[in-house]
Amino acid sequence: MVKPPPLSDMERAAALDEAKKSRQLRAHIKEQVKKGEFGVEEVLTLAGSNPAIARMRVLELLESISGVGKVRAEILMEKMKISPSRRIMGLGRHQVAALIKEFSISKSVSYGKLIVLSGPGGVGKSSVAKYLKENSELHVSVSATTRSPRVNEIEGVDYFFYSQERFDRAIANNEFLEWADFAGNRYGTPRSAVEQSLQSGRSVLLEIEIAGAKQIKAKIPEAILVFLEPPTWEELVSRLEGRGTDSPERRAARLALAQEEMEAASFFDKVLINEQVEQVAASLISLASI
Repeated sequence: MVKPPPLSDMERAAALDEAKKSRQLRAHIKEQVKKGEFGVEEVLTLAGSNPAIARMRVLELLESISGVGKVRAEILMEKMKISPSRRIMGLGRHQVAALIKEFSISKSVSYGKLIVLSGPGGVGKSSVAKYLKENSELHVSVSATTRSPRVNEIEGVDYFFYSQERFDRAIANNEFLEWADFAGNRYGTPRSAVEQSLQSGRSVLLEIEIAGAKQIKAKIPEAILVFLEPPTWEELVSRLEGRGTDSPERRAARLALAQEEMEAASFFDKVLINEQVEQVAASLISLASI
């Protein structure tokens, strides 16, 4: 291996100072992109004459764009066949053209908002989601699950019912925005339909469990997390004990879990009390339109 030439203390200090200035410049450019003062095409043009900007990672540039975020940036780069570690200076001619085309179109398109609805089991999340699916323009995501269908549940409407093997393949292929184990089964949010709706400007509602909601917030910080509470604890107990699909042991386990889940409310951006489905739905629609 060829060793780099030794540097004097003065040369080393100058190199460190140059590296610091380069990092500061890249951070400044990303902040300008975030504010909308620089576009992708402008940054790519600047990179042609500025080595410090040319060394910026493409993923960092795309994540800086308002409304894009990490997940959408990764999807766009995969679509354009750009390696996650690629720097601007390593982009090919066709990749540069694809980026410019993508974001020149996107300038006039506002992305939809991602609303995540969660809360304890039995609080009425699915009833709210069903109402919104039938009475709003929100795209209500359909989750995948490994549990068996209940009476009257329809494939592709209530859930996508996956075998354990199919769920494993979906995880391996990065097909889920989030997935989690819950009550002995696995649940996941298929990525493609959600991303397509958001990119088209349509807001999306995810009705998912608390563990999945936390995953979404970590990946997509701009997502709005809403925690649904029952009017009273007694009413939640009544709902859970009234479920005809659960055994007595299962109901007891659900009550114990619900007590733990109620403590997660402080993690969420907004808390709504489910006194009336229509009121909750109206609040969620309002959040999506802000």
